[in-house]
Amino acid sequence: MESIKEIYRIGKGPSSSHTMGPEHAAKIFAKRHPEANHFKVTLYGSLAATGKGHMTDVAIKDILGKTAPVNIDWEPEIFLPFHPNGMKFASVDGKGMTTDEWTVYSIGGGALSEGKGKDDYFYEKSIYPLTKLTDIQHWCEENGRGYWEYVEQHEDDGLWDYLREVWLTMTNAVARGINHEGALPGPLNLARKAPTYYIKARAYKPELRSRAMVYAYALAVSEENAAGGTIVTAPTCGACGVMPGVLVHLAQAHDFSGERILHALATAGLIGNLIKENASISGAEVGCQGEVGTACAMASAAACQIFGGTPSQIEYAAEMGLEHHLGMTCDPVCGLVQIPCIERNAVAACRALDSQLYAIISDGNHRVSFDRVVSVMNQTGHDLPSLYKETSEGGLAKGFSTNQ
Repeated sequence: MESIKEIYRIGKGPSSSHTMGPEHAAKIFAKRHPEANHFKVTLYGSLAATGKGHMTDVAIKDILGKTAPVNIDWEPEIFLPFHPNGMKFASVDGKGMTTDEWTVYSIGGGALSEGKGKDDYFYEKSIYPLTKLTDIQHWCEENGRGYWEYVEQHEDDGLWDYLREVWLTMTNAVARGINHEGALPGPLNLARKAPTYYIKARAYKPELRSRAMVYAYALAVSEENAAGGTIVTAPTCGACGVMPGVLVHLAQAHDFSGERILHALATAGLIGNLIKENASISGAEVGCQGEVGTACAMASAAACQIFGGTPSQIEYAAEMGLEHHLGMTCDPVCGLVQIPCIERNAVAACRALDSQLYAIISDGNHRVSFDRVVSVMNQTGHDLPSLYKETSEGGLAKGFSTNQ
């Protein structure tokens, strides 16, 4: 498994796979061909189906256009074999001859792959010897350590400084989002809800205020993402509101120390990493269960640790967070990361708190392991028809007009 820094990428929304990934690929190709007369880019599968709503073309042209004119072709019916989010970049000289072609895939969370395994340009050597949570849990119990200590043992010295930057970015996104009123960009003309939820939450009685604040904070970050603001993938842009919704609320409501929050981020990053390693965090590959489901599992584990959960209880919380999102489709209306994505973040944040409470009250023993749920999620995702995996051809997106 790679560093958990790959799970927490800081960048601009609205989509890690459809915006951040293609932007990164464009930067690489532009650097390789500063002499190009013009560029041709072909987008395939899910990337082509919802790329316009996710501003994929804008992200690519903003980079390549600084070097030469760009032509983009859309091929939503063609799915390349390695991943649904395929791209082909081509550089063309002044005589109209193609000088180079490069096929690359945006595999989720802003990450890229050429689909070549260890020969891949983006291949990173694994830094974690254990890639199943059951094995890591045994290590923790045998050594009297927590999951965050397992992470600390295998990451480099810059881990905690990086997680501090992650935490600051998350809190800043919440602060912007709860004060940013108006409509989100795009044809849906969707009004931001976070400011209203925040104001109303403050007026509620304590037993309602807590849950309403979680909604407000998760909405705030998700709406900032939808508007192209700076957020942290956790593990993706489309699911970026869940972790801040939970952690900002807990930090403020219970006055937890910054160090405790950083440890929780490390544990959550490990959970996200395990899902990415053994399944997928890409909505185009396994549906929204891989995005919001993973985010809920991460937040469940983080919250359970903050409240003093044992390794077995934390594993249980993460298992529930993912299990109860099994089969969730990725069906963004108009290809935008707005409906149903934003509400899903808010609801998943509260489900994470429910999962941690359920787990921490238990003794940690349960029948279905986290590793088993990850495997089932992966198989379920591959069994889903493509119209339910970020193509906007099925589910809630089917037949939807901006007047509904």
